[in-house]
Formats: sequence, structure tokens, C-alpha cells
Amino acid sequence: MNDIAVLLELPSVRLAVLALLLGSVGLPIVGVFIVGLDIMPVRFAMMHVALLGIAIGLLIGLDPLLCALVLCAFTGGALTPMARSTTGLSGAMGLLMTLAIAAALLLLSISGVNANGAFELLWGSILATRLEEVVALAALAVIVPLLFWLRRRDLALLLHDRELALCSGVAVERLTLILLVVIAVAIASAIRLTGALLVDALTLLPALAARRVGRSLIAMIRWSVIFGLAFNVGGFFLALAFDFPPGPTLVLVGGVCTLLLHAVPSTAFHLGRAFH
Repeated sequence: MNDIAVLLELPSVRLAVLALLLGSVGLPIVGVFIVGLDIMPVRFAMMHVALLGIAIGLLIGLDPLLCALVLCAFTGGALTPMARSTTGLSGAMGLLMTLAIAAALLLLSISGVNANGAFELLWGSILATRLEEVVALAALAVIVPLLFWLRRRDLALLLHDRELALCSGVAVERLTLILLVVIAVAIASAIRLTGALLVDALTLLPALAARRVGRSLIAMIRWSVIFGLAFNVGGFFLALAFDFPPGPTLVLVGGVCTLLLHAVPSTAFHLGRAFH
């Protein structure tokens, strides 16, 4: 405990804890959106798009993460028309992943840019978190819950059944556009914390755990934030205590806890009713 207290005196560790706290508010809700829309391949696609944005940033001398955020936001919006069909978006994600990684590697090769700098962001380094990234996560921690609260009825319909939402008068195209842009930006924002390859620790794992416990969309949203805080902050302090790499530790803690929750019979989750 004394060692952890000493580490918490370091500015980089404090900034990392703040980033995790903020990320654990907005990003698990984004995970609920991903699970509800059944677009789990989107996170892989956006990781590849983020790499392309990083490569562009390194080439032209702009902040790589800013370029990744902008490119992911644009790509998320551009994918909206393909969400009209059940299989269209999944197919688009596969094509996008292939094209984005090919373009990124080609760009890095012909420009002479050091590829190590780009790939380091894919693995992540939470202790290298910068103030700008904390600001982005703080914005998401406000915008994402606010979006859910203001559009919770429409979101519940859309995440349950797209056709039912259309018949109920929901502006499905516009809402899907907003969700895809938010999801894309959120994934790009989480790159520094766990790395693009481990971004599920902040988004998908808390959402999957919440789906097991929650009995309604509101309950899932609340539980996802609770699990996000528990998994990520707990995993980070575990990494500090045993000198483990934070990124993989966060994923393993979240993954093991999620598996344990799914091993418990659903009838045992009486606490979920308290969040209705």
C-alpha cells in the first residue's frame, strides 16, 4: 500500500487514474450501444482507421491522435447509409478494416515515417496519457450519458428493433449517424489508455457484464458504468501493486469478472431489479 501511495504522488499516475475514471463513465455506455446495435466488428474497423489517422498525422506533422479522432468521426458518419440492412454494416466493416490497414502501411512505407511510433499507440500506454486526451474523455463522460438521457426512448426502440423504431416515428437515420460518430470517436479516444488492440476493456466488457445483470436498457447503462469503474480502476491498482503492464491487466480483470458473472445463474441477479 505504501508503494501505491508513493506512485500516486507522480503526476503521470494521477493523470492516468483521472483518465480511467472519466473513461469508465462514457465508454461503457458506448459499449452498450455497440452490443445493442450488434456491430461488434466496428471496434476493429475503427482501430484500423485510427492507425491510418495516426499515420497521416505523423506524415503531415499534426497530432496523431487528433487526426485519428477526426478520421474516425468522419468514417463513422459515412457508414450510416450501410446500417439500413442487417448485413450491410458488418460487410462494410470488413472492407473498411482491409482498406484502412493497407492504406496505413502503404503511407508509412512510402513516406519514410517511423512505423514504431504509430504501432506504439495501438498497444497503448496509460501512463503516457496527456491532458488533451483527458479533456476528450471528460467531454465523452458528459456527452454520452446526456445523449442517452435525452434520447433514451428512441434509443431503447432502436437498440431493440430498427423496424419497430421506424414504425414508431423515430428518426432512425439521424440517430444511427449520431451513434456511429460517437462510437467511432470514443474508440479513438480510448487508444491511449489501453491501446486500440485492448480497447474492449473500456467499452465491450463492462457492457457484456451489464447485459447479464440489467433487466432494462436503463439498468444496463447504470451497471455498465459501475462495472467499468470496478474493472478498470481495480485493474489499474492491481497493475500498480504487482508491477504489471496496465493495459493487459485491465482486460484480464474485466474479462475474468465478466466470465464469472456469466457463470452465475440469471435468477441470482436480484440486484438488477433495484436499478429498474
